[in-house]
Amino acid sequence: MFDKYPRFDMEELPRSPKLGLLSYLIALPGVISHGCRIRKYNMKNIKPPYLLICNHNAFMDIKVTFVATYPYKKNYVIAIDGYLGREQLIRNIGGICKRKFTHDLRLIDHIKYALDQGRIAVVFPEARYSLCGTTAIIPPSLARLCSYLKVPVVSLIMHGHHINSPFWNLHDRHVKGIEAELRCIIRKDEIEDLSLEEIDERIQSVFQYDEYAWQKEKGIRVHYPKRAEGLHKVLYKCPHCLTEYQMSSKGKFLTCNHCGKSYRYMSNGELHAVEGETEFTHIPDWYEWERSEVRKEIDNGTYRFDGEVHVMMLPNAEKYIPIGNARLIHDMDGFHLSGEFEGEKYLVELPATQTYGVHIEYEYLGKYGDCVDLNTLDNTYYVYPHGNEFAVTKFSLATEELFKYYAEKRENK
Repeated sequence: MFDKYPRFDMEELPRSPKLGLLSYLIALPGVISHGCRIRKYNMKNIKPPYLLICNHNAFMDIKVTFVATYPYKKNYVIAIDGYLGREQLIRNIGGICKRKFTHDLRLIDHIKYALDQGRIAVVFPEARYSLCGTTAIIPPSLARLCSYLKVPVVSLIMHGHHINSPFWNLHDRHVKGIEAELRCIIRKDEIEDLSLEEIDERIQSVFQYDEYAWQKEKGIRVHYPKRAEGLHKVLYKCPHCLTEYQMSSKGKFLTCNHCGKSYRYMSNGELHAVEGETEFTHIPDWYEWERSEVRKEIDNGTYRFDGEVHVMMLPNAEKYIPIGNARLIHDMDGFHLSGEFEGEKYLVELPATQTYGVHIEYEYLGKYGDCVDLNTLDNTYYVYPHGNEFAVTKFSLATEELFKYYAEKRENK
């Protein structure tokens, strides 16, 4: 049924990056305007080839990466939607295509090829913008990749990008004083002697960050008058009345439309209840409470979403293809997307035991609302639930917790 649509050529080897100086000059003004300070640690005598792992909070990450590693040549792992309508440009600046949260062995070959050419291979292992400025899940497979490649591993951890342009409201708040730390965490002469557990420990340690704690520590104030708008996409459950999907946001305020409780989003990044107790002043604490609530459903075996959705697919980098309405089930077994297109039925299944994370979007493309994108090795499905009784953030949390749940069950056998 979908075979008539050409697939993105995932076999082509990464190209030697072009436009390096131009990319640097384009990135530099944004880095300067936000007063970015890039510090380097343990980088003496560290030159390509090496693996660069970066945290991911906003598009500003790309600009800082360009500047921090200039003038060396780099190949970047980039999701397929980043190639949309500009495939040759992205390939020519060194793109390595990936469908998010898939197990694609070709990616390893392409990263190794880039390193063998003496370049930097740039990976954003969280595979998405952080939802609330804290570390997203880092797959254990990253440690195995580092061990296999046997090159230095360098981290680039950036601070302030989420505060300046959070995933749930991408408006530039003109935050100044952003920071970045370029640090060699594993030298080439160490890699042979480190176990996978030791490699993973170094990676997990350097990736511990909290943008709101950073904002408070630095005393940064954000005076953007609509700074709370969109925050209800992340904080979808009211901690006062425990109602889901009834949060809304406007201006500086986050409000539960069910019980009426309202919270003011302060310029220092804290939440304060307009009346009564403030359950969570720290946004990541509210988010992690929601995670714990989802985990209760999983532990009880009751987690389930079942609803009608609209679907678009992206088999290549040319355009999104609408394929009509379908049914999405997300339950203890994972994702099940079933529908019919051009007279033929289709089924996409992502088992919970094999899916450690999922990518979501808020108001994606500005047409259909929030979506979850489900990836196979040769296609990407953008799935938009109908109505208001859902939160794609909950899909994300449930996916992570389901994976942990089954991993824990295996370990306890």
